[in-house]
Amino acid sequence: MVKAQFSNKAKKYKVGPQHMMVFGAMAVAFFLLFQYFVIPVGISSFVVSLFKPSGEQLEKVGFVQFSGLVWGSTSKEKEGAVRGTEISKENINREFIFDFTFKARNEREHGYVKSANEFYARSPILGESAIILEPWVSFWLLALVFALVISAVITMFMPSGIGLLAVLFDRQVDATKVKLRLQTGFSDDIIDLLIMPDDKIKEKEVNEVRAPFRLVWDRTITEDIASPFQSSRFEDVFDEDTDVVTFRNEALYTRIKEFFSDFVLKEIIDTKNGLLWRRNRSHLLHGLRLYMSHHFTEKYANMVTGFAYGGAAFLIVAVGIRGLKFIPATRPSFILLAIILEFTLLALMAFTLIYTEEEERMDKMLKTMEDANRSQLDTLRGTSADIHQLSNALVGQTAEIIKNRVEKSIHEFITSGDQVQRMIAEQIARNIMIGLRDMDEKKK
Repeated sequence: MVKAQFSNKAKKYKVGPQHMMVFGAMAVAFFLLFQYFVIPVGISSFVVSLFKPSGEQLEKVGFVQFSGLVWGSTSKEKEGAVRGTEISKENINREFIFDFTFKARNEREHGYVKSANEFYARSPILGESAIILEPWVSFWLLALVFALVISAVITMFMPSGIGLLAVLFDRQVDATKVKLRLQTGFSDDIIDLLIMPDDKIKEKEVNEVRAPFRLVWDRTITEDIASPFQSSRFEDVFDEDTDVVTFRNEALYTRIKEFFSDFVLKEIIDTKNGLLWRRNRSHLLHGLRLYMSHHFTEKYANMVTGFAYGGAAFLIVAVGIRGLKFIPATRPSFILLAIILEFTLLALMAFTLIYTEEEERMDKMLKTMEDANRSQLDTLRGTSADIHQLSNALVGQTAEIIKNRVEKSIHEFITSGDQVQRMIAEQIARNIMIGLRDMDEKKK
């Protein structure tokens, strides 16, 4: 067998304190960055562009940006002089005010009132009263989601020794190899050849891969005459001039797909791409697909769906409370929190569904099971015929003893379904010896 050197080069890591500390530190830093800088800029750009004065209104009043994320309407005469200065009561007419800073304001100095943890928006389009947004109620979840996503993406590029997502991807490569070995029954050396990247297996000599490829070929025989690779012998399609990459990617992969399932072939291909990510972190989507398709969606899909339904229930409650007037229209922070929560969970569910494998058609699954067990049934039929001939050849009471014991043994092992081919031969030999001993005793 070919020794799989390529897959063993990467050092094996476990998730440790260093991974959590690096990820946590980045998440906290990005959370504060988004909460105090990015989100205020984004929200202010959105709100001001929608509700600022325009058209004929701009001919009557001046509209300027004061220091920081503060906008207000003023007189035409003061428009140029107050631009970029600190907002004050004397410089505004309080018709339009947009303040997205974390600073407290008071009526005496600034002409309006807000606390340090509130955003303030006043416009005739919004109604007579100002709208108060509380960022630590409405936008903290959005900042946290952005922080976690960016931190996760960065750790995908880090070495596996410190990157949280990197070590998870790395471990999934090895975990999927184990799954393939259990599903196919092939040895680790053969699995390593099947998942080896094309440029690596291209370096192999034909004689190095001949025996493993022959074993895979012989183990994946089906009766599907529609396949161009099923009716041929291994020697007819593989020789010294054969391109090992093309042979594996077309012939062997096709036979594996038909004998096992589409899902097994996808595991092989995704693991092969995962090795490309392990070698070069720029293949980010390969590592992400391997982890999402063969671990996250299998383990957490139902949990994500449940969270999405829970978020929908929370949103319904929030909207219901708002409909009962317990949440004033001038303070919509709780409603925004419910909307952001449901949006986040639905986005996560959509992302999970993208990487969820399609369910295999039932007829293909039955066909695969039939092919996998056909050789076993043929063996049983041949063994039963041989035993029947042996029983007919024997005469007298001895034949009946042997026949009854053998038929009983066959019935027990066929119905058990466990290790039939190996154990039935042992039981047949044991019963024949018992019958012969019984015959000798009766003769005596």
